[in-house]
Amino acid sequence: MRKVIHTSGKRKTAIARGTISEGKGRVRINKVPVELYTPELARLKIMEPLQLAGDIVNDVDINIKVVGGGIVGQAEAARMVIARGLVEWTQDMDLKEKFVRYDRTMLVGDPRRSEPKKYGGRGARARRQKSYR
Repeated sequence: MRKVIHTSGKRKTAIARGTISEGKGRVRINKVPVELYTPELARLKIMEPLQLAGDIVNDVDINIKVVGGGIVGQAEAARMVIARGLVEWTQDMDLKEKFVRYDRTMLVGDPRRSEPKKYGGRGARARRQKSYR
């Protein structure tokens, strides 16, 4: 039976779900190969865990589906899926330690969310000004 691992990652409002299975080192985000993923800044962010992991990546295929959020949020959610998946795939604590030392948000989510807007103002905290004249 083939070994398959499902992982998920979140960043702000972006949610990424991915599967890691035995393969030839293909990484796809929303069915697009990671080499063709644009913009470049997002691609570089997604490539970080792949470069840190080294040769492990060459014998797994990673398929990721990302929905919601913006470009960088989606990239960071996908990056989390890759990092978590590779750690689970290899069961390697040294790799986990390497990811945590490089950037903890690769494995641990950032709990910050945007605050909801309230009445009486334009935003979450901003209020309408009063002038009394």
